[in-house]
Order: sequence, then structure tokens, then C-alpha cells
Amino acid sequence: MAAAPWRKLLSLLCVVLLCWMPRCCGRPDPRQREALIQQEMARETGGSVVLNEKEKLLDEKLHQLKLQEMALPEFPPAMHFFKAKPLIEQSHVFALLQKMPKGAVLHVHDFGMVGVEWLVKNVTYRENCYVCFTDDDSLQFLFSAKQPEPQKPCSTWTLLKTLRQKINSTELDNSFIRNLTLITEDPDKAYPDQDVVWKRFEQAFLVAYGLVTYAPVFKEYLYEGLRQFYMDNIMYVEIRALLSSTYELDGRRNDRDWSMRACQEVFQRFRSQYPDFLGARLIFTIHRTLNLTEAVKAVEEAMTLQRNFPDIMAGFDFVGREDIGRPLWYFREALELPEEQGIHLPYFFHAGETDLEGTDVDQNMMDALLFNTSRIGHGFALTRHPVVKDLARKMDVPVEVCPISNQVLKLVSDLRNHPAAVLMAEGHPMVISSDDPALFGATGLSYDFYQAFMGFGGIRSNLATLKELVLNSLRYSSLPSTVKDKAIAALLVKWDKFVSESLL
Repeated sequence: MAAAPWRKLLSLLCVVLLCWMPRCCGRPDPRQREALIQQEMARETGGSVVLNEKEKLLDEKLHQLKLQEMALPEFPPAMHFFKAKPLIEQSHVFALLQKMPKGAVLHVHDFGMVGVEWLVKNVTYRENCYVCFTDDDSLQFLFSAKQPEPQKPCSTWTLLKTLRQKINSTELDNSFIRNLTLITEDPDKAYPDQDVVWKRFEQAFLVAYGLVTYAPVFKEYLYEGLRQFYMDNIMYVEIRALLSSTYELDGRRNDRDWSMRACQEVFQRFRSQYPDFLGARLIFTIHRTLNLTEAVKAVEEAMTLQRNFPDIMAGFDFVGREDIGRPLWYFREALELPEEQGIHLPYFFHAGETDLEGTDVDQNMMDALLFNTSRIGHGFALTRHPVVKDLARKMDVPVEVCPISNQVLKLVSDLRNHPAAVLMAEGHPMVISSDDPALFGATGLSYDFYQAFMGFGGIRSNLATLKELVLNSLRYSSLPSTVKDKAIAALLVKWDKFVSESLL
């Protein structure tokens, strides 16, 4: 968003005033102090946003609500989200954020979108759904027209309909929910370090895999994911998708083209039923533990998918735990292929999701920029790399900040200490997203917005901060420029309606 003329003039006046001020001494000039304060305020996220009269009234209301909640003895952003969630749900600020149009979700993974209650209470009650209990105290699901053959690491497959006739269904469903999420009463004890929590995190995806890759469920799951985001006042979604092979009841497998056509069909059907929803696009992803040969094949396939499905194919990314995966530079031969072939394949790289400094993967953010990434996923380590941070700003490459994910996966405990607080104070390009909300019990985007607004911004973040973050979500999307302009115009109409209704 372009800075308002008066903001530019104010910044210029501050610079001029500071240039004429004497060096700091024991008796500082109050004018110098005020000039510095104004300069900082103009620089932070939302600092160039000019609020109209109605917005100013809502801003004051929001400020008072924020002061009341920050004065309470328990402050949710300073607590683990699993413990803070009940407090957040009682918050008046959170209630306002739920009603706020939030634009787009730009960083969310395909099988981490839908609240697991839907999977358990809906999908596992369908005909032909089998479950097995594994050697590592986990479980797997499978739909099959006949009794599945035993296979490691499974025990015998049991038809869920039969199992529910023998044991308490409520207890069984609760055990499924525990296996499909990371939620626990004592997260610090359950997950003492990153290795433990990441193992559990990846295991939860494996539990869901047999449910969400069953072809009929795949489509319904995707539709339900869009619906849950839409109900949280989201109008557009970009989904990181592995595009895993789906299967039919008789065991037949479907390829990625089938998955892309299925996504295309679901997106169109959802838009026809919710005309004010802008749509969704996919970022094709592969795991960063793959070797170079496999990566070359994946990039070639990504180019093919983009050619065949230009309306929904946004670009390419690597996923998986960064600390144990291969660094981006390892894949340079694969990543150079599109340019060598004269094809524009946008990249949206996960990078900087680490608290290890000086490792090979700690250079991923620099390499992501060198490969001209459109956005940086997480970028938790960005503040430790001033040259990379400056380069990202000059290139106008935003960071996709996922507060709850970063906390649950043990990069930070108190969100007031999240590096994004520094980025927000500097007005660095950023968007707020939710990563894998289903696994954290944080369906939608409002929980992450609350944590960012209350935790990163402190008392000074305000309605202007929120407005810029919301607009950023569409500005930094992969939508074509003409569509993007119309989308932002539609968002501003929703925003004005939200402001007016919130003042009633």
C-alpha cells in the first residue's frame, strides 16, 4: 500500500528535524523525542494507513478492549496455545477478529486444513472404513470393498462399524482425535523438544492419510476446508498440496491429473454456491528429503501441471522439517530448469523455519531469494540475516508468518518474543497464515490473527495494522493483477461493512 502523502511529509519533517538536532545529551529536547516516536510509528506495519472517521471510532473501541485484555493476569500469547485457546475464545478482541474480513490464507497445507472432528464424526462413520493399530502405538485407516490384507506396520484391519458395536464409540472417537492432532493437556511434558514434536506432527498426517486420500473423501475434504475458511471470513485460499495419489474402493489408484481435475471441480462448485468467494489455487509441493533426480522429475511435472491447469496451479515448493531436509542449494539444478526452458514457474519456498544458526539450511532464505521466490514461508530466522532481510524488502518479498505453528513446533514459547514482532515494527512485508490449523485445534485464521495482533504488535498495533495485514494477503497472492485489483476492491467493501456493523 502506498504511503499516504501526509505520512511521507511527516517522515521527511522528522528527518530534517533530527538532522538539525544536537547530539543526545543529558537534557534531551522533547521535540527530538516526539520526532523519533513519530518516525517509528510511521515505519511499522499499518503506519502508512489512513483511517477514516468510522475506522477511528472502531480503532478506539478495539484499543480499549485490547488494554483490558492485556491487563488480565493470564496473557494468551505468552502461554502455549493449547492452554491459551479457552482464554482466546472468551476474548472480545477475538470475537471482533472473527467477524473481520481477513482476505486470503496464503500458507496452509492440504491435509491440515479441516477440523479433525469432521473427519472423525463424519468420514470414519462411513461404510467400508477399516482401522488398524500399528506397532508404534498409532493407527491407520483404509476404505476397502473387502477385508484388506495385513501389512506392516499394521495389525489386522478391523471394520470400524463392527468395532463400534463392541466398544464405547465416544472413547474410540476421542482416541482418533488425539491421534489426528497434537493437542494435549501438558504440551511441555508431551513434547520436550523439537525432535519429539516433529515426529508426532508427521505421524498425525500419516494417521489422516488413508481417510483423506480416499477419492470421494478427497473432494469432500477439500470442499469442507474451503467452507471452514469461508465461515471465518476468508475469501481466497492458496493451498500447499502434495497431490498424493488417491484411491478408489476397489483399490484402483488415481494420478495427479485426476487430483488436479478434482480440485478444479471442487473450486468451481464452491464458487457457484458462494459467489463472493474468489477461489483457490494450488502450490505443488514435494518433500525436501527427496534426492536431486526425484526433484528434477517433480519440477518437470510442476511445469506440466502449470501448462495443463493454469487457472489453479500457482507454483512450486518444498515441504518437511527444514533442519533435517536437504538445503535449497542442493536442488539448484532442478530449480534452474524452468528458466532454462523459458517457462515461468513461480516459487513459494518454505525457508528459515529454523532456530539453528550457521547451518546449510540457515542459508535457505538467501537461496530462496536468489531463485526469485514470490514469498518466504515462515522466515523465522530472517532477523538473524540483515543482508537477506534487506534484500527481501527491496524485492518486496513477504514473509508468511504462522504464529501458532511456530509456537507448537517449539521455535518460540512466548509469542511476544517472535521475530515477527521486529519485522512488524519495521513494516517488513508480511502476511499472517495458519499452516496446519487442524492439527493445532485452530481452524480457520482468526486464532493466528489474534496471536499476532496481541503478541507481536503490543499495545501500539491497531486497526490500521490489521487493515494492512488483511490487504497484504491479497496483494501478495498469486492472483493475476487484474483479478487482484478486483479482489482488493471487493475486500474493501467487506471491510467497510465490517467497520460499520462493529460500531452498532
